[in-house]
Amino acid sequence: MASIEAVKKTKLAALTTGALAGAITAAVASYPLLWRQWCLTWGATVEEAGNAMPGDDLLAGPDMLATRAITIEAPPSDVWPWLVQMGSGRGGAYTYDWVENLLGLDMHSVAEIVPELQNLRVGDVLPVGSNGPALRVQILRPEQALVLRSEDGQWVWAFTLAAVLEGTRLISRNRIATPGASPPRRAFNFAVMEPGSLIMERKMLLGIKERAERLAGTRSADRSIEVRNSSDVSAVDGQG
Repeated sequence: MASIEAVKKTKLAALTTGALAGAITAAVASYPLLWRQWCLTWGATVEEAGNAMPGDDLLAGPDMLATRAITIEAPPSDVWPWLVQMGSGRGGAYTYDWVENLLGLDMHSVAEIVPELQNLRVGDVLPVGSNGPALRVQILRPEQALVLRSEDGQWVWAFTLAAVLEGTRLISRNRIATPGASPPRRAFNFAVMEPGSLIMERKMLLGIKERAERLAGTRSADRSIEVRNSSDVSAVDGQG
């Protein structure tokens, strides 16, 4: 009886492993046809994905081009501070810190604006881990655009902010080149790194959205209190 149960468990494990392997194979095989475009343009409209952005001219013919976007119910002035303080040893990346730190990137996402990190300028460097790529500021237009480029010139990361009726449209574009990469490395980037980048960047955009909307709500509440206090003072003065 025991041997029969052992055989059943072995067969079940084999079937489970086979099903999992089949599912992974199917997902990888279907990626270029069924969901690669969605992965690389998550949240972005067709126009946003196709439009030119600041920094496009800094890296022509990238091997990976991803344009992702999100609508934030806050003005650009409440979104911008979170962008300029990003980086290792700074404000973090607002994504899955535990994943970043498994890779040795030393990311610790903050939940508040850090005043001393707000004076970012062209030429400044945003570190990505102690041994990771350093991203140098190439273009900085306050509350409009921020473009970063790696020291080797093979990665350009651009952000644009546009005021919309709902608040702010935040667009992120990554242009990455991998010259000299071997075919296995290119296959890995295609099948693993591209989907992985969506997981991390989606979390980052949602993290910025949550922080900016909370900040906007706090400022709105503060303004309401100021208006109410001002009205109370005016009423007292009128009675006097």
